[in-house]
Amino acid sequence: MKIQKDISLLPYNTFGISVAAAHFAEVHSVEELREALRSGIRPVFVLGGGSNVLFTQAPEGLVLKNALLGIKVARRFKNKIWVEIGAGEVWHDFVLWAVKNGFGGVENLSLIPGSVGAAPVQNIGAYGVELKDVFVGLRAVELATGKEKYFSRADCQFGYRDSLFKKEGKGKYCITSVTLSLTTNTHRINTSYGDIRKTLEINRVAAPTIADVSRAVIEIRSSKLPDPAKIGNCGSFFKNPETDRSVLERIRQTHPNAPHFDLPDKKVKIPAGWLIEQCGWKGKRVGNTG
Repeated sequence: MKIQKDISLLPYNTFGISVAAAHFAEVHSVEELREALRSGIRPVFVLGGGSNVLFTQAPEGLVLKNALLGIKVARRFKNKIWVEIGAGEVWHDFVLWAVKNGFGGVENLSLIPGSVGAAPVQNIGAYGVELKDVFVGLRAVELATGKEKYFSRADCQFGYRDSLFKKEGKGKYCITSVTLSLTTNTHRINTSYGDIRKTLEINRVAAPTIADVSRAVIEIRSSKLPDPAKIGNCGSFFKNPETDRSVLERIRQTHPNAPHFDLPDKKVKIPAGWLIEQCGWKGKRVGNTG
């Protein structure tokens, strides 16, 4: 592990913003992480896949690129396994690994940008599945002390695109590994979202497998979002608003075909993308931003 000075972060963020880190280190193990922390350079900014950050100025202190890799089966059960994944692994690469090996539970989360370590921070979710649905626990190092700590699902306080690490735990930890529970057979295929069902129908898939669902999600996301390698972006980050059904009924007075998803307690979720489009903001540009 080597701490470097004045390193461009252009290759490390999907917006392609050219700023320089005053101090930068790529850590590949918990010991390297602790070594970097012992440098005393503060503040510390942990960088994963760079798909959930927009640099408006050069970060101060020490930027740590999380490069802790590895995927291993931690425990085996009758119909499932626990898999521990290094936090620096690319999330989509892990999903492809799981699908290739016949492990189910994350196929609906295909093509979400970012690293495995960032997944629990955001409690990533898509097409009817959230990370918390398969989450077992994670390990993290406290930046102030270098001590390692284990967080259970309850400890993480997961909510809709929310967790402990976006609240009182924000900026205090570097996640080093994440353990997920995946099915090995009798997979629970989730095609609850219309886009998935429609894509499967177009592709003439009557009895979808986890691989079919993954391919459908990849096809859908690829049609909606530009490739960050070509156009700088951070994927889809809007929260779909959750509201009372009475609000939906008022919207339907002028938009009878307003899409929605039913939730418990007579709540509904309305797609943010559809709302943005109805407001005339789809395709809106201000300078080079749009």
